[in-house]
Amino acid sequence: MPKHGKRYRALEGKVDRDKQYTIDEAAAMVKELATAKFDETVEIHVRLGIDPRKSDQNVRGTVSLPHGTGRSVRVAVITKGDNIAAAEAAGADVAGGDELIERIAGGFMDFDAVVATPDMMASVGQKLARLLGPRGLLPNPKSGTVGPDVTGMVSSLKAGRIEFRNDKTGVIHAPIGKASFDPANLSANFAALVSALEGAKPSSAKGQFIRTVFMTTTMGPSIALSLSGAAQS
Repeated sequence: MPKHGKRYRALEGKVDRDKQYTIDEAAAMVKELATAKFDETVEIHVRLGIDPRKSDQNVRGTVSLPHGTGRSVRVAVITKGDNIAAAEAAGADVAGGDELIERIAGGFMDFDAVVATPDMMASVGQKLARLLGPRGLLPNPKSGTVGPDVTGMVSSLKAGRIEFRNDKTGVIHAPIGKASFDPANLSANFAALVSALEGAKPSSAKGQFIRTVFMTTTMGPSIALSLSGAAQS
């Protein structure tokens, strides 16, 4: 949607730019602001009081949204032995060992997330790091995508666990659901995200941690959210 189109300007007119909305107020406005012909994603953008140039102040973590993201996540599992069957039973869309690594290296990318067991990470790092890394898909223990429990990793991704990390400007971008969600569910997902951010605050970050919070739909205008209840110190 063009940012200066008539339709977009009409939607902007429904948002008071001088007001900071509570999450409940903003969630209640979503259906009015999401007018595209598809189910728009509801996103949260949080500016943090960190210096992203300092590695000890970067924020990264995961959170399981209580009501999921509203999207189907295709999960690839790189493992071997009995774990392949366990991954498939948990709902993995594709699972395998060295043959899957070679398949991905050859161009197969029909997945949204990749998890791996520790015994496969040497091969994954050697053969797929340059391919998956820039796409944010390289398995990593910090994002909960490397570990021995393939059932748990696959199940949590399918249920709506998301990863968050700040960009180079110190901003976190994260989905909290779809425009079709009940407003109460969007509010609950938002609360879970804020709680996870609070828990991930670096000890070296000083002053106000969460500076600004905005909510937006895929094609709609942004809404400034009140910092009430968010981390302030």
